Order: sequence, then structure tokens, then C-alpha cells
Amino acid sequence: MENQTEHDPEATTVLYLNESRQNVSTAGESLCNSLKCYMVLTQQEKKAIGSICFLAGPVTFLENILVLGVIASSATLRSRPSYLFISSLALADTFASCFFTISFLDFHLYSNNDSPNTYLFKLGGVTMAFTGSVGSLLLTALDRYLCIYQASNYKVLLTRTRAKLAIILLWCITIFISFLPLMGWRCTTWLDRPCSRLFPYVDHHYQVCWSGLQLVVLSLIILAYALILWKAHRHEAVMGGPQLGRLSLRGQARMRMDIQLARTFSLILLILAVCWLPVLSFMIIDVSVILTNEQQRMFAFCSTLCLVNSCVNPLLYALRCRELRGELLTLLGCFKALRECNLGNTNVIQQDKNGCEFTRNNKDHTLSESNQETISESIDM
Repeated sequence: MENQTEHDPEATTVLYLNESRQNVSTAGESLCNSLKCYMVLTQQEKKAIGSICFLAGPVTFLENILVLGVIASSATLRSRPSYLFISSLALADTFASCFFTISFLDFHLYSNNDSPNTYLFKLGGVTMAFTGSVGSLLLTALDRYLCIYQASNYKVLLTRTRAKLAIILLWCITIFISFLPLMGWRCTTWLDRPCSRLFPYVDHHYQVCWSGLQLVVLSLIILAYALILWKAHRHEAVMGGPQLGRLSLRGQARMRMDIQLARTFSLILLILAVCWLPVLSFMIIDVSVILTNEQQRMFAFCSTLCLVNSCVNPLLYALRCRELRGELLTLLGCFKALRECNLGNTNVIQQDKNGCEFTRNNKDHTLSESNQETISESIDM
């Protein structure tokens, strides 16, 4: 038989092709040659994740739309860099509530097989939303760092124009980075080894670059808040002890504010770590290790934590601010009065509108004359 194979070139060629096809088939099974390989959730897991998305998605959308509406309705809040950064964060989280919920449910629950360009466009929207959210968190952290460490020069260093330029630059970079796979940085075929086991058509090199960028941004956020906490701890230590009884009322209020800021920022760091580190860890591990179906399912659950983070952000960064809550109550009061006046005549409605306008103008004037120049000085616990 061996001699026959040696003297028969055609038999040798057929044997080689059969072995090659078997090797390609084995490689395809390990690399995943179909979108079905990424749809690994069981029916019970689909119900659980679907419940999370159907609950967190609309709540996130409504919260952030409310924050955007309140800031847009107040000329004083719009003029402050701190609230411009919060507006950018709310816009990114609004996008996240829409893009992530729709794309995630469409892929994992309804098993929709999109074309490569369609899938990468949807994934780019999700990436843009979360990248913009984390970037806006960095701008907010830097804003609070400046207001603590450069209090005397804060208004000079961070003007409204510079804040707008920072937001525009952030979103330009975010959009460019997010749609790089759609523009060509992708896996061309299922035989390419650099393909991700977490996202179809996504190249490992792009995945590790994006994950590394997010880790750098999160590290800067943690560093900024750690320095703020250290400053607050020093301030509390200096103002405490034997001098506590001799503190003025303003000094005692300032120390209480430092303690409140420390608690708030500690909570922010804890939520950031819980929501983002598991996802980024899976994405980095995927570059060097072929993940199993169980690990893919774990990643699917961890990715919903990013949506939960977008749901919590308005509560941490916006609705805890007294000024924004005051504007919200004023706005709701006007809406309530106008609704009640719908049962009355036109003159009453016009008077109520004028009254609401006077109240809002008076409120904006009071806010503009207040001593609270930064958002960090108006945080409630």
C-alpha cells in the first residue's frame, strides 16, 4: 500500500487534501465560523438578561432625558462648565440606554443574523455611547480636581469656552475610535486567528487597544478622586482635634462638606470598579485565551453592568446636586400650575405663565449670585 501511494501522485494529492480539510474543519470549530457561536445564552439566561435590559434601559433613558431637560431649561446651569460635563455624560448614557438595549436584545435574545456592516454599525453605536460616558466621567473628575486643588484660579483655568472645546474634542475622538471596525479594522473571514470570541468580526488588536484605553481613562478617574479624598482627609485632620471647638461655623460647614465629598467619591469609585473591571478583564483575557461558552455567558451578564452604571450616573452626578434639584422642582411646579390653569380662562393661564417665568428668572438670578462656583460645593448626601 505504501509503495502504491508513493508511485501514484493522484492518490497522494487526494490524501493531502482530505487531511487539509479535516484540519480546516477543526480550526473552524475552535475559531467559530458562525454568528450562532456567539449566541450562547440559555432560555433562562435570556429571560434574566432580558428583564435587566427591559428594566434598566427605559429607566436610564428617562433619568438622563430629565437631566438634559433641566440643564437645558436653566441659563445659569448651562453657563457652568460642571453642568456642561454632566450634560455630556447624560447624553452618552442616553445613547447607551438606546443602542445597548436594542443591539443586545436583538442579538442575544432574538438571534438576529445581521450582515457584517450592519452588526459593526450597531456595535459602533454601543461603543460610542460607553466610550463617551467614560470620557465624560473623566472630564467631570478633572473638573472636581481643579475646583479642589485650584480653587482660586478655577474660573480662569476652566472657562465655558474651554469646557465646550473639551466636550467637542472628546466626542470627535470617541466617534472615530468607535467606528474603526466599520471603517476596516476587522476580521475579514472566520479563518483569521485574531478574531474575538466575544464580538463577531472584531479584531483582537482593536479589542485590546480599546480595553487598554478604557483602563487608562478609569485609572485617571481613580487617581483624580483619590487625590481629592487625600485632600479632604488632610483638611479634616487639620481642622479636627483640639481646634474643633474653636472652628467658625463656616469652617465646620466646610469640614462637613469634605466628609460628604469623601463619601460620595468613595461610592463613585466603588461603582466604577464593580461595573467596568469585570467587562474589561474578560476583553483582555480573550486576547490570549480562547474563551469557553460558560465564560462567554458570564461576559454577557457582566456587560449589562455597564448599562446599570449608566442608570446610576444621573443619581450620583446630577440629582445629588441641590442646584439641579431646585431647578427640577421649579420646573415641575410650573408644569403643575399650567396643568391646573388649563381648566381656567386664558387670562389666568397667561398670568400663571408670567408667574412661572418670573420665578425661573428669579431662581437663575439667585443661582448666579451664589457663592457656590462649582458643582462640588452643592452635593448633598
